[in-house]
Amino acid sequence: MAETHANVAHHFDTLEQQHEANVLGMWVFLMTEIMLFGGLFLSYTAYRTVYPEIFVEASRHQNVLLGTINTGVLIFSSLMMALAVRSARIGSRTPLVVFLLVTALFGTLFLGIKFLEYYQHYQEGLVPGIAYRYPGPHANQAALFFILYFVMTGIHAIHLTIGVGLVAVVAFRAWRGRYLGKNYTPVDLLGLYWHLVDIIWIFLFPLLYLIGLH
Repeated sequence: MAETHANVAHHFDTLEQQHEANVLGMWVFLMTEIMLFGGLFLSYTAYRTVYPEIFVEASRHQNVLLGTINTGVLIFSSLMMALAVRSARIGSRTPLVVFLLVTALFGTLFLGIKFLEYYQHYQEGLVPGIAYRYPGPHANQAALFFILYFVMTGIHAIHLTIGVGLVAVVAFRAWRGRYLGKNYTPVDLLGLYWHLVDIIWIFLFPLLYLIGLH
């Protein structure tokens, strides 16, 4: 017999069944995101294979310190999100709201640092198509590196911005008593999305910042 629960949609028998279906749907969505970034990583690999020395040279213009700080910021935000999911599961409203707000705060901090980097690149003339003035004889080839850099980090920043907005909305609703105990599914799905965005950055960081260090 179907479970009677206000949060169970009519086409599901139990809350657990609904949760499993929602998680599966989120994983399908995340796979499309992986394919999107997979295509970008493939393009990066192809061009780096053709111009290995130039990509290394162009990478040396990156601000490794800011990139490292941002990596730590995102890793910490993932920890906060994991604690938020746990708090939702055990029905602890105040910790849930606090962990979500800290997650959003550190996501916003990451974006602020990222746009500071973008401004530095603009000041140095490293933005292809906008007063681009890369020093040296390989400016056109180096432009490929910076195009890929801005496209990949830009799409990542868009995804993170969406994530910050969603976390803020969920935090507000959690403050009003939503998403606790068996109703934690939205927080769990948001956590999966947030962790994927963080993992993508873990791959972007060495490819774009560290190849020029060896």
